[in-house]
Amino acid sequence: MPRVLKGFVFMAERVVLLLDGGFVKKKLQPQLNHFPTVADVVGVCSQIMANPALAGRELFRIYYYDAPPYTGKVKNPISGAVVNYATTVQASQNKSLIDGLELEPDFAVRRGILRHSGYKLNPISLQRIATASRANPPNVALQQLVAGDVNPNISQKGVDMRIGLDIAWIALKKVAETMVLVTGDSDFVPAMKFARKEGMRVYLAPLGHTSIFRELKAHADRVL
Repeated sequence: MPRVLKGFVFMAERVVLLLDGGFVKKKLQPQLNHFPTVADVVGVCSQIMANPALAGRELFRIYYYDAPPYTGKVKNPISGAVVNYATTVQASQNKSLIDGLELEPDFAVRRGILRHSGYKLNPISLQRIATASRANPPNVALQQLVAGDVNPNISQKGVDMRIGLDIAWIALKKVAETMVLVTGDSDFVPAMKFARKEGMRVYLAPLGHTSIFRELKAHADRVL
């Protein structure tokens, strides 16, 4: 609430929360022992806003960044088995989370995309093949591949760019005075530096993540 002093109205400083959805899910799932729900993500935001460092500040909006689940059909190059990702539990959970957050008060969802780019050897299989190739011709080791040795190469596109653009927009338009970035990704350091140069307070909320890059901490005003 604004406070009034001798006829002057002082508006509460505004806060925006920017959540890197992939990071949030990765940190919450082991803690909760289940895939995060809408209520879980909303609860995290409430905990952040309750931090003493944000006392007296008013929430402007929460931005949640993630890619909708991949829904294509993929054929394993070794077994020939086809997986329809649209019918997987993971796709259903992710779609439910994104769609649900989009309807929450003060939430804005920014969507990237997921792309399938063939298959790649998993690390354990790669090590096994490298070891076998020292004793046998490489083609012999490759002929021993089974379906479980390869994983679909599905990559996320556009999410980091959307976060960076929104940080710049919020800072330039003076949408809020304080920004809380919920991530562990050091790729956002240039955007954080830009926001601070524009006069914003930039806080980092790593959700208990311990191996935070030094650059992230150095270019945040506080680590919550």
